[in-house]
Amino acid sequence: MSTVTTAVEDGIATLTLSRPDVLNAFSLEMGAEFVDALRDLDGDGSVRAIIVTGAGRAFCAGMQLSDSDNVFGFDPSMDLGPAELAARWQEPEVAEGVREPGGKLTLAILECRKPIIAAINGPAVGVGSTMTLPMDFRLASTTARMGFVFARLGITPEACSTWFLPRLIGVPAALELLYSGDIIDARRALEVGLVGSVHEPDDLLLAARAVADQMTRGRSAHAVALTRQLVFRHLADVGVLEAHLAESLALRHAAHGDGREGGLAFLGKREPRFTQPAPDAFDHIFPPSTAAH
Repeated sequence: MSTVTTAVEDGIATLTLSRPDVLNAFSLEMGAEFVDALRDLDGDGSVRAIIVTGAGRAFCAGMQLSDSDNVFGFDPSMDLGPAELAARWQEPEVAEGVREPGGKLTLAILECRKPIIAAINGPAVGVGSTMTLPMDFRLASTTARMGFVFARLGITPEACSTWFLPRLIGVPAALELLYSGDIIDARRALEVGLVGSVHEPDDLLLAARAVADQMTRGRSAHAVALTRQLVFRHLADVGVLEAHLAESLALRHAAHGDGREGGLAFLGKREPRFTQPAPDAFDHIFPPSTAAH
């Protein structure tokens, strides 16, 4: 891979956007390599959590613009309406020629079984901001800047950000950021709830690793994976009954595996020895209508 790098240390993977000469500007190649790298790390049983950061002084400067009228890779011959797109969205030619690249990355992030932590080490604008919204935690350096600059460019938001952003920070704050296209500093991002904490540059990755350890060390990989899917899928328009049924199935599978070990360890006043792996898929828990893709 030429646009991202990965490294694993003590069960924590670091996925680095690696185009520092252009402030890690997002390209179609980077999007595809990010998805491939993420799936490789998700399939690595030694990985407990994934940290995403940027090489050099930026996190991601947004989509790499050019004088082309098609920087997003759309196929102008595929003029699909909403019904046809919904019916054909998984076909390769539709996925490549009609679906925008940030959203494909977002859906891959949602599929992941491991917690994903954004360590925003510098400017993160456009897709550099929107790609972090479906991640589990967002930490920022004091040098970070975030901005949803689409309105300034005459385009609309992407990467499912109109779904995630209002849920994270509320509708009025989301609309203010989207309409204005303003770039805000790390402290303001913390105030509005875009990030959970702000750190000095040299401390950022250490803080991200501490979060990763806190959430996964000594925890059941199976339970963490199921919990992540329950939370994200139930953000959608799912009724309380559907949530109850999914949680019933998830708890049943966990209770007869690592859940039993956890209970015995608690009773025995010892550390649990969890061995149940994360599920390969989640169709035994969720109906097809709520499956991630």
